[in-house]
Amino acid sequence: MNIFNNIRLKYPLIQGGMAVRVSTAPLAGAVASCGGVGVIAATGMSIEELRSEIRAARKIALKGVIGINVMFAVSNFAELVKTALQEKVDLVISGAGFSRDIFTWGKEANTPIFTIVSSGRLAKIAEKYGASAVIAEGSEAGGHLGTDRPTAEILPEIKGQVSIPVIAAGGITDSNDIEKMLRLGADGIQMATRFVLSKECSVAESFKKIYLNASEEDIVLIKSPVGLPGRAIKNSFSEALKRGEISEPACDGCLKACSHEYCILEALENSRLGNTDQGIIFSGKNVYKINDILPVKTIINNLSRAFAERITI
Repeated sequence: MNIFNNIRLKYPLIQGGMAVRVSTAPLAGAVASCGGVGVIAATGMSIEELRSEIRAARKIALKGVIGINVMFAVSNFAELVKTALQEKVDLVISGAGFSRDIFTWGKEANTPIFTIVSSGRLAKIAEKYGASAVIAEGSEAGGHLGTDRPTAEILPEIKGQVSIPVIAAGGITDSNDIEKMLRLGADGIQMATRFVLSKECSVAESFKKIYLNASEEDIVLIKSPVGLPGRAIKNSFSEALKRGEISEPACDGCLKACSHEYCILEALENSRLGNTDQGIIFSGKNVYKINDILPVKTIINNLSRAFAERITI
């Protein structure tokens, strides 16, 4: 299945990049080996750590497709992107802000750049600058949000504005959700939350347990020092944040612009390591629909019927 340029996929399925260190080599490599796009979340990593993760994912991927996802908001954005390009990743995904330079870097390296967008206007700008595809991410997504509109609303709008592939993202958890997005015109799908509840995702078991036990009422919006709202699972930290009880942290300048209300990277890292009461647990809106932890291969096999009629994107 051709996606663009010389990249071939069994399924037009991208595993979403989840930071900090939720999407790492074991998960990305497993997804790539099963015919999807495995994505390493570069945000919060050092240059050498990212280089090491890409190489480790390659060994697992069995010649499958490996990409990275990085937030434009981080201070070392350019260094992370250029490192990934030097390591010859198959694609780069960028969100939480808009970079014009990234398209020049991608063109020089002959590497496709995907831009996460939430409106037809931004999608059109991304195409103009050279995006190979856009990811239409709606309000159901986990993590930082660029819109309060659902994916089903923004997807047709974005499709009508661009001629490049449009990937649907936000709240997609199973084959029924995939089929709905494909009927709305999506050329492919990005899923993140479902892959946290995989054997290969290397977060702490207590992190996964919170995902498994989450109810629909547990999903909340929180403030982020990045300047965007974030979707997460309610916990002690999010409640303290709502009450204004989080102390201002020491800052090492990891973000280009920061409210300094708390350290987002530290909060995400705490949760990943199992310190869930001291951190943020980003999650998609529909996490409550997922009730098992499965190997990546089983997850993708369960989703594959939704792509049965797809030939190319």
